[in-house]
Amino acid sequence: MSQDIHIVVVDDEAEVREMVQEYLGGQGFRVSTANGGGELREIMSRERADLVLLDVRMPGEDGLSLARYVRENYSTGIIMVTAVGGTVDRIIGLEIGADDYVTKPFDPRELLARVKSVLRRLPTTAIAETVTDEEAKPANAVRFGKCMLNLEAHTLNTLEGTNVPLTSMEFDLLKAFATRPNRVLSRDQLLDLAHNRNWEPFDRSIDIRINRIRRKIEDDPAKPQTIKTVRGAGYVFVPHGDS
Repeated sequence: MSQDIHIVVVDDEAEVREMVQEYLGGQGFRVSTANGGGELREIMSRERADLVLLDVRMPGEDGLSLARYVRENYSTGIIMVTAVGGTVDRIIGLEIGADDYVTKPFDPRELLARVKSVLRRLPTTAIAETVTDEEAKPANAVRFGKCMLNLEAHTLNTLEGTNVPLTSMEFDLLKAFATRPNRVLSRDQLLDLAHNRNWEPFDRSIDIRINRIRRKIEDDPAKPQTIKTVRGAGYVFVPHGDS
């Protein structure tokens, strides 16, 4: 991996920060550390971060609040670090927009695998920005409700041309639908197609992601017309103009 890839490790435990920094640094990543929200904001204000590792349970501002801040302001990858049995934390993290999670205590090799998996799926843009109509509608764009998905640039834009923040797994799910229109896809199929078989079935990660996507692409997320639920079977993408 290139030193151009910048990872920020946020944890209130110095030993954990140092261990992760040493291990990921040894794998070729450039790693910064922060003991909380203040240091994280300072780092991200002065330089781009490709991925943030966030411990959930920290004194003061916790990892979930920080994940919300990162997701609202950047298209940076997010991996939550949760405690054993922290199912609620994982679900909330998904709803906020985290890309993955790892459970403490973790094997550094598992962490590395998850880091690489998230980095492979990251969009090319680091911060949401406005683009022109021409940029929003390239030849490889697919319309999803009130938005256009650019399969090459890994971006989602409104029809007016404004970039919509998109996590890496949200992009993978939209791509799976875009390449299989009018076809019912089960949750298991979507997990495979989104390259995220690490999620546990009871987490209902697909349902949470679909709900997040609907809030971005549907005129009325409560009555979706683009990504529809097929009761007992899964979901189907109905392209604009199809019945």
